[in-house]
Amino acid sequence: MAAVWQQVLAVDARYNAYRTPTFPQFRTQYIRRRSQLLRENAKAGHPPALRRQYLRLRGQLLGQRYGPLSEPGSARAYSNSIVRSSRTTLDRMEDFEDDPRALGARGHRRSVSRGSYQLQAQMNRAVYEDRPPGSVVPTSVAEASRAMAGDTSLSENYAFAGMYHVFDQHVDEAVPRVRFANDDRHRLACCSLDGSISLCQLVPAPPTVLHVLRGHTRGVSDFAWSLSNDILVSTSLDATMRIWASEDGRCIREIPDPDGAELLCCTFQPVNNNLTVVGNAKHNVHVMNISTGKKVKGGSSKLTGRVLALSFDAPGRLLWAGDDRGSIFSFLFDMATGKLTKAKRLVVHEGSPVTSISARSWVSREARDPSLLINACLNKLLLYRVVDNEGTLQLKRSFPIEQSSHPVRSIFCPLMSFRQGACVVTGSEDMCVHFFDVERAAKAAVNKLQGHSAPVLDVSFNCDESLLASSDASGMVIVWRREQK
Repeated sequence: MAAVWQQVLAVDARYNAYRTPTFPQFRTQYIRRRSQLLRENAKAGHPPALRRQYLRLRGQLLGQRYGPLSEPGSARAYSNSIVRSSRTTLDRMEDFEDDPRALGARGHRRSVSRGSYQLQAQMNRAVYEDRPPGSVVPTSVAEASRAMAGDTSLSENYAFAGMYHVFDQHVDEAVPRVRFANDDRHRLACCSLDGSISLCQLVPAPPTVLHVLRGHTRGVSDFAWSLSNDILVSTSLDATMRIWASEDGRCIREIPDPDGAELLCCTFQPVNNNLTVVGNAKHNVHVMNISTGKKVKGGSSKLTGRVLALSFDAPGRLLWAGDDRGSIFSFLFDMATGKLTKAKRLVVHEGSPVTSISARSWVSREARDPSLLINACLNKLLLYRVVDNEGTLQLKRSFPIEQSSHPVRSIFCPLMSFRQGACVVTGSEDMCVHFFDVERAAKAAVNKLQGHSAPVLDVSFNCDESLLASSDASGMVIVWRREQK
């Protein structure tokens, strides 16, 4: 039964190339929703004959609307071979999150052996390892791949050259964090060591600073958007976190650190935005309830050094925390209570501060292992593979950058690549923004943006990758525009 809806999804994905050609993120959202609906129908128990009839009618209707595909009849071949072992990564993520068989008593996830986890990853990679670099991945969404990539190379896709705008309202004080709002193309925020946060709007022109959030008495070390973008949470060296309304910039609540220590980083729990995790200078991680302003019982743990970086996995069940002594700890997060259970520890390099952690459930269609991107003051950007559901890390590769002392951050590119190769972007102390292809064995550098006059501390994409923002140690924020072909 499941094979039929996979064939339907394959047909939808192939025709998806013709939908909204200028807005690829809509095609991604569409195919994800189709996957959800088809899985729901698969559970309804419809007769196989009815399913096959639906597949035929669906193909006929799409053919009438968009015309015949260039490779007629290939949907069945794909579904019988590659599709079974390489469904869309979004679909795999949903299965990981929703499968009730993977949950034990009281909603806790059962342990998955490292061996089975690695075997599945090897099976995923085996389909792609013989493909030439830069080629379109041979899946049922190859047509969508060409439309999304525009038949250009990966280097051309990430040719950010022109400056769209420069914000300098925080000049002379470092801007350690810049972030676009979630699923938003034109709203941007940045925090500064001058103690303020700026909310910016890029469209309509000219770009403007909508609000400057003031209240912290010392530098703002980090901030995060809520999932719905209605609030922001910020942490400061004044030992407080603040909750802000993004609509008008007012401070909703001020929450002191439970230890009275400098707060250095924060992140929302991705499923329950009522919970925020903060890290402080007294080596502690705390789960805070922003509605009550209180620490969650059982939601605290101690690291070996000052907590500089935090990141959840997509389902919100694993939390990684990095400190200034070179260690990364993984924690199991209890979704019901907010309790943290320490799981694993990795020493990246003794004494080298871990300044950035970015988690991703996938990198690209051919690099489907859950991964962490790490900056750790080693003059390298590190990519780790997550090898089990306790957050154990295995180094996959590294990329050369300049970072020995500044709190440089990096990110995965937000859109899933249907073409072989996928990019990560990082700041650097050489005053440049660097793009690297994580799957290219040699000459991994894809692009380098020059324009800053101080070490680049953070980078952020908008939702459709048309704009990239970068901030530096002198207070300048540059918004880069994708080069138009």
